[in-house]
Amino acid sequence: QLQFVESGGGLVQPGGSLRLSCAASGFTLDDYAIGWFRQAPGKEREGVSCIGSDDARIYYAASKGRFTISRDNAKNTVYLQMNSLKPEDTAIYYCTAGRVCRSNYRVYDYWGQGTQVTVSS
Repeated sequence: QLQFVESGGGLVQPGGSLRLSCAASGFTLDDYAIGWFRQAPGKEREGVSCIGSDDARIYYAASKGRFTISRDNAKNTVYLQMNSLKPEDTAIYYCTAGRVCRSNYRVYDYWGQGTQVTVSS
Protein backbone atom coordinates (compact mmCIF):
# COMPACT_ATOMS: atom_id res chain seq x y z
CA GLN A 1 0.00 0.00 0.00
CA LEU A 2 1.23 3.46 -0.87
CA GLN A 3 1.86 5.58 2.21
CA PHE A 4 2.86 9.21 2.58
CA VAL A 5 4.00 11.41 5.44
CA GLU A 6 3.87 15.14 4.80
CA SER A 7 5.84 17.56 6.94
CA GLY A 8 7.28 21.06 6.94
CA GLY A 9 4.13 23.08 7.37
CA GLY A 10 3.72 25.84 9.88
CA LEU A 11 2.85 29.48 10.45
CA VAL A 12 4.62 31.97 8.21
CA GLN A 13 4.18 35.64 7.46
CA PRO A 14 3.06 36.82 4.02
CA GLY A 15 6.03 36.87 1.68
CA GLY A 16 7.76 34.11 3.61
CA SER A 17 8.86 30.66 2.54
CA LEU A 18 8.37 27.05 3.57
CA ARG A 19 9.64 23.74 2.26
CA LEU A 20 7.27 20.83 2.48
CA SER A 21 8.41 17.23 2.39
CA CYS A 22 6.54 14.14 1.28
CA ALA A 23 8.19 10.96 2.54
CA ALA A 24 6.85 7.95 0.67
CA SER A 25 6.89 4.29 1.61
CA GLY A 26 5.48 1.05 0.31
CA PHE A 27 6.56 1.71 -3.27
CA THR A 28 9.49 2.87 -5.38
CA LEU A 29 9.19 6.60 -5.76
CA ASP A 30 10.84 6.88 -9.16
CA ASP A 31 8.17 4.67 -10.74
CA TYR A 32 5.43 7.19 -9.95
CA ALA A 33 4.29 10.73 -10.51
CA ILE A 34 3.96 12.57 -7.21
CA GLY A 35 1.40 15.30 -6.81
CA TRP A 36 0.87 18.00 -4.22
CA PHE A 37 -2.67 19.14 -3.49
CA ARG A 38 -4.13 21.49 -0.95
CA GLN A 39 -7.47 22.02 0.71
CA ALA A 40 -8.60 25.19 2.43
CA PRO A 41 -11.55 25.21 4.84
CA GLY A 42 -14.83 25.02 2.97
CA LYS A 43 -13.12 24.57 -0.38
CA GLU A 44 -12.49 21.65 -2.67
CA ARG A 45 -9.09 20.03 -2.83
CA GLU A 46 -7.02 21.55 -5.64
CA GLY A 47 -3.84 20.65 -7.44
CA VAL A 48 -0.70 22.58 -6.61
CA SER A 49 2.09 20.83 -8.48
CA CYS A 50 3.16 17.45 -9.78
CA ILE A 51 6.42 15.80 -10.80
CA GLY A 52 6.36 12.88 -13.18
CA SER A 53 8.48 9.75 -13.06
CA ASP A 54 10.46 11.34 -15.91
CA ASP A 55 11.01 14.45 -13.76
CA ALA A 56 8.64 16.55 -15.87
CA ARG A 57 7.14 19.23 -13.66
CA ILE A 58 3.64 20.64 -13.72
CA TYR A 59 2.59 23.75 -11.84
CA TYR A 60 -1.08 24.43 -11.51
CA ALA A 61 -2.51 27.92 -11.24
CA ALA A 62 -2.12 28.00 -7.47
CA SER A 63 1.65 27.71 -7.60
CA LYS A 64 2.97 29.06 -10.87
CA GLY A 65 6.02 31.24 -10.49
CA ARG A 66 6.26 30.82 -6.72
CA PHE A 67 6.62 27.11 -5.93
CA THR A 68 9.20 24.55 -7.00
CA ILE A 69 8.75 20.80 -6.87
CA SER A 70 11.66 18.38 -6.72
CA ARG A 71 12.32 14.77 -5.86
CA ASP A 72 15.11 12.78 -4.21
CA ASN A 73 14.57 9.18 -5.23
CA ALA A 74 17.37 7.97 -2.95
CA LYS A 75 15.44 9.34 0.02
CA ASN A 76 12.04 8.42 -1.41
CA THR A 77 11.01 12.02 -0.78
CA VAL A 78 9.44 14.79 -2.81
CA TYR A 79 9.76 18.41 -1.82
CA LEU A 80 7.68 21.51 -2.44
CA GLN A 81 9.57 24.77 -2.00
CA MET A 82 7.05 27.55 -1.50
CA ASN A 83 8.16 31.17 -1.80
CA SER A 84 6.32 34.49 -1.70
CA LEU A 85 3.55 32.93 0.33
CA LYS A 86 0.18 34.66 0.49
CA PRO A 87 -2.70 34.37 2.96
CA GLU A 88 -4.68 32.54 0.28
CA ASP A 89 -2.08 29.78 0.35
CA THR A 90 -3.38 28.82 3.78
CA ALA A 91 -4.54 25.21 3.57
CA ILE A 92 -3.70 21.64 4.45
CA TYR A 93 -1.19 20.34 1.92
CA TYR A 94 -1.28 16.70 0.85
CA CYS A 95 0.82 14.53 -1.41
CA THR A 96 -0.20 11.51 -3.41
CA ALA A 97 1.07 9.27 -6.20
CA GLY A 98 -0.13 7.99 -9.52
CA ARG A 99 1.23 6.61 -12.76
CA VAL A 100 0.87 10.04 -14.39
CA CYS A 101 0.12 13.55 -13.16
CA ARG A 102 -3.57 14.38 -12.91
CA SER A 103 -5.09 17.63 -11.68
CA ASN A 104 -8.27 15.91 -10.50
CA TYR A 105 -7.77 14.75 -6.91
CA ARG A 106 -10.58 12.21 -7.24
CA VAL A 107 -8.46 9.86 -9.35
CA TYR A 108 -5.98 9.27 -6.53
CA ASP A 109 -6.58 6.52 -3.99
CA TYR A 110 -3.92 7.09 -1.35
CA TRP A 111 -3.23 10.18 0.72
CA GLY A 112 -1.16 11.19 3.70
CA GLN A 113 -2.49 13.04 6.72
CA GLY A 114 -1.42 16.39 5.32
CA THR A 115 0.54 19.27 6.79
CA GLN A 116 -1.01 22.58 7.76
CA VAL A 117 0.30 25.76 6.18
CA THR A 118 -0.92 29.04 7.63
CA VAL A 119 0.10 32.35 6.10
CA SER A 120 -0.76 35.23 8.37
CA SER A 121 0.73 38.34 9.88
